[in-house]
Amino acid sequence: MTTTIVFDPLIPWAMLVMVAVIAGLGILLALVRGLHGWPLRALAGLVVLVALSGPSFQQEDRAPLSDIVLMLEDESASQRLSDRATQTSTAADTLAAQIEARPNTELRRITIPDGQGDAGTELMTALTEALAEEPRARVAGIVAVTDGRVHDTDLPIDLPAPFHVLLSGKEADWDRRLSVIGAPAFAIIGEPVVLTLRIDDLGAAPAGELFAELDISIDGEDAQRFSVPIGQDLELPVTLPHGGRNVIRFSVPEAEGELTDRNNAAVIQMNGVRDRLRVLLVSGEPHAGGRTWRNLLKSDSSVDLVHFTILRPPEKQDGVPVSELSLIAFPTRELFMEKIDDFDLIIFDRYKRRGILPSLYLENIAQYVRAGGAVLVSAGPDFASADSLFRSPLGAVLPATPTARVIEEPYMPLVSDLGNRHPVTADLPQNGEWGRWLRQIDITATSGNTVMTGVEDRPLLILDRVDEGRVALLASDHAWLWNRGYEGGGPQLELLRRLAHWMMGEPELEEEALTANAIGQTMQIERRTLNKEVPPLTITGPDGTVTELELLPSAPGRFEATFTGPEIGLYRLENGDQLSVIGLGPAAPREFVETIADAAVLEPVITALRGGVVRIEDGLPSVRNVRTGRPAAGRGWIGLTPRAAYETRDVRQTPILPAWLVLLLSAGLITAAWLREGRR
Repeated sequence: MTTTIVFDPLIPWAMLVMVAVIAGLGILLALVRGLHGWPLRALAGLVVLVALSGPSFQQEDRAPLSDIVLMLEDESASQRLSDRATQTSTAADTLAAQIEARPNTELRRITIPDGQGDAGTELMTALTEALAEEPRARVAGIVAVTDGRVHDTDLPIDLPAPFHVLLSGKEADWDRRLSVIGAPAFAIIGEPVVLTLRIDDLGAAPAGELFAELDISIDGEDAQRFSVPIGQDLELPVTLPHGGRNVIRFSVPEAEGELTDRNNAAVIQMNGVRDRLRVLLVSGEPHAGGRTWRNLLKSDSSVDLVHFTILRPPEKQDGVPVSELSLIAFPTRELFMEKIDDFDLIIFDRYKRRGILPSLYLENIAQYVRAGGAVLVSAGPDFASADSLFRSPLGAVLPATPTARVIEEPYMPLVSDLGNRHPVTADLPQNGEWGRWLRQIDITATSGNTVMTGVEDRPLLILDRVDEGRVALLASDHAWLWNRGYEGGGPQLELLRRLAHWMMGEPELEEEALTANAIGQTMQIERRTLNKEVPPLTITGPDGTVTELELLPSAPGRFEATFTGPEIGLYRLENGDQLSVIGLGPAAPREFVETIADAAVLEPVITALRGGVVRIEDGLPSVRNVRTGRPAAGRGWIGLTPRAAYETRDVRQTPILPAWLVLLLSAGLITAAWLREGRR
């Protein structure tokens, strides 16, 4: 039971002050006039003022409330290194028993798991949420059992009680870490790009080790090993082998005694792009479709075009001197012999043998294809003649044989069943609803894939691979009719663009490909193929776990699947002869960037209310009571601040001056003052 005096004025305090001022002036006037009853008048005024202030005795029935101690138990990934989990569990249980044995004390144990995604340890977030659920007036202390690797210390927080850290880990711990300091997202194919790496030994690392082994693997291939210095920035030139996504994995072998190898690897995904695509266009004679090829290639800013056009055949005799036929001599030998490997694509547009390009040059072009080059033949009537390119050394790499027949009749170009599965011709706009072409060269396919057909289902467009190179044969020179809008036109630019980019090996147009895109820890997998069925997909995880996944058809020639990786790291995908690698999240998650136990990031929070840090390996501290503002930690002990909180169950108020007593006292004093002054 607690008794106090409280005031509940009958009039506002401002008006009460005014009444007091008026009463004071009246008493002062009585004093100046020499009235001997002024003391009695003053007492009467005081009684009235006290009565107006509403004084009363307040009696409270209070029940004391227990103090609350918050214990944060860090169970994030870094706490599972070495024997930290056992340390943390044992220390938390032992300290909890001490706190629960204290009188008038309650313990709240809060578990801190890994943050969502790669957020790390969100200890301060969990503490903020816990404080929001507890009365701040009852919180006597906060204890965190952690390795100190907290990733949300920038969160503003106002603590009501001392904050202490029981630090797991050991002073003798050490770890080796590989980190990528700088890596561009794009690089030009064939040109070296510089990556900056660094290998650091953290903690109590063994003395005398100046170098470490570094393994480098591209797209899951066998790794190459190098010896590199420790503790220095390493500038490493890397040349991307192909376009599209290149996955580069750097790793350091696990050293004896280090805490973990989870930060010994780094995965970089870089897109390979071509600097400039060099295309050589050889036009056998001027015709309506020649400008179509030129406009298509010139419209692409990434293409360097060299256009070689035969405007005057050698057999034409018109008396014009040879020296006046052109401003400069065309460098045929330099183009087709010395510089041919500099081109990504050679296009023959209605070209036939006229002696301008000797057989030696054409044989060199065939070798260029076998070595990885690309040749596209857009055939006209010349392809069916005796001067056809097929009857040159280049014919050995062409995918069809001409029958010497030229079909001059309208027909609708159609995508074949195989073409519906090929990226070059699949999903062309308004498939089959196009204008007709008027000429087709009759050919017999000998190899490759026929993706478009014409008259009587005869081959119109054939795509083929020859050794390392690619060859395409378009058996018509009337694609330009689509560009002119004949009978509604057609997707001429889109078809020729795809065709040219497939010839140059663009990854998105590969007919046999296995790709995956990651969103968080979920990957969307796509398999492109010309086959109607594919075997199950094999996924090998970072820990070597193998998973088989069924690929479901999503479109002709396309199969898809979704897979959520159980952990962050590098995954290897295999389907038939196709191989792909993809990294889910960083190879070294945020929890493993810093692995040595250290409470430095928590120091501002600890020192704000004079808390302390105790290493678990040095022994657990005892628990004491400390007053607010006093040091809350010392050698072998930590302090809690008793809050003496209570709950008010009942309140009773009794007026000190009842109304009858106020009336009696004030009237008596005023009457006494009047009688005293009347006798005078």
